[in-house]
Amino acid sequence: MFDVIVAGGGPTGLMLAAELRLHDVAVLVLEKRDEPTNESRGQGLHARSVEMMDQRGMLDRFLAVSEKFQVGGLFGGIMKPWPERLDTAHPYGVAAPQPVTERLLNERALELGTEIRRGHEVVGLRQDEDGVTVELADGTELRSRYLVGCDGGRSAVRKLIGVDFPGEPATVETLLGDMEVTADPETIAAVVEEVRKTQLRFGVTPGENGVCRIVVPADGVAEDRAAPTLDEFRKQLRAFAGTDFGVHSPRWLSRFGDATRQAERYRVGRVFLAGDAAHIHPPTGGQGLNLGIQDAFNLGWKLAAEVAGWAPEGLLDTYEAERHPAGRRVVENTRAQMTLLGTDAGATALRELFSKLMDFEEVNRYMTAMITAVDVRYELGEGHELLGLRMRDVALKRGRLYELMRGGRGLLLDQTGRLSVEGWADRVDHVVDVSEELDVPAVLLRPDGHVVWVGEDQQELHGRLGEWFGAATAG
Repeated sequence: MFDVIVAGGGPTGLMLAAELRLHDVAVLVLEKRDEPTNESRGQGLHARSVEMMDQRGMLDRFLAVSEKFQVGGLFGGIMKPWPERLDTAHPYGVAAPQPVTERLLNERALELGTEIRRGHEVVGLRQDEDGVTVELADGTELRSRYLVGCDGGRSAVRKLIGVDFPGEPATVETLLGDMEVTADPETIAAVVEEVRKTQLRFGVTPGENGVCRIVVPADGVAEDRAAPTLDEFRKQLRAFAGTDFGVHSPRWLSRFGDATRQAERYRVGRVFLAGDAAHIHPPTGGQGLNLGIQDAFNLGWKLAAEVAGWAPEGLLDTYEAERHPAGRRVVENTRAQMTLLGTDAGATALRELFSKLMDFEEVNRYMTAMITAVDVRYELGEGHELLGLRMRDVALKRGRLYELMRGGRGLLLDQTGRLSVEGWADRVDHVVDVSEELDVPAVLLRPDGHVVWVGEDQQELHGRLGEWFGAATAG
């Protein structure tokens, strides 16, 4: 019997598996695909996801094979300079195509001892008070204490637990694919610049080995959602650009619409939903892959605490309470962005207005913080302005904060030297150090880096330790 079965071996499922294995949780990842994806849907990590990789010691791996980027705004196709004073020590994204991200997370999960089985599709499940029985397409049944559906927008797990997926259907559709071209780069750049003056859902981005990523509006919304053909790409490219750039030798072809949906619940008993299984939306702003990874980062330590037996009552319920609003915000901002990407007179006027507003540094910073998720605050009650926010990486006298969070444990950063985590030392690290960037006596951080207490009173600290890390251990 496994502790947790994760259905879906994409970035969300692999990130979750790695987080669980940090705490020795017995994890099995089931992926219906026989091979890793070669589809470059997600194009990189935003600042909050970059922070998470640094917190777990993974950032150097990404930087070794990817480039940093800074694009301010990132909202509705409106590009502005990167804003100043964004609340992060990592003010950049990492341009890692999804296959790269998936490969690095897969390597990490395996290093930590995750069992991954490919070619295994979940087709049924039933749960009771002790666990979940998972049925596979080949008739095999597996047993685990918990199941997490990270199996995409058409999630079998979500359907099997009867969770509704309400939202708005697609009204427009866009073709997306990686393929080779015969046109020279100068011609492509000139044509793209001209077309994007009126159509922001169009683009040709050069990649490796002569392969380009091409985005072009589709001719209507396909009812069957079947993958487009190369001829369909050629037709639409000629319709918008007057040339098909000599496209040939496609690596993969896909289509996406502007549908937005969100699961009504993220948990039913012992079964959870994360990533696209919990929310779908257009890829505007590049938030989808990041949102899923951030779901996993929130859920992993909580599920591990429950498996280990020290989770306080209600801890697992905070996953939905915190991540459902975060998902809803992305669903809503992508709806707004799709309106800005329209070609009618109203959308054009609105985009011009937004562009002028984003020339204000404060507005640009607000938009960038939203898209990159560095401003996510969980509702943890009244208190200090840091409460509920994640703590950015601050420099300490002896290193950096994120270097101390590799193990996925809670952390008390104590600048007074008078506090104690006695009774919780098996779950929470006590670091006595000072930072010129932090003007509070002490902060208590959850394993995901969010602040749950600020102060210097030991009794108050005991209360918060019990609230988030369970009962103290005797002796």
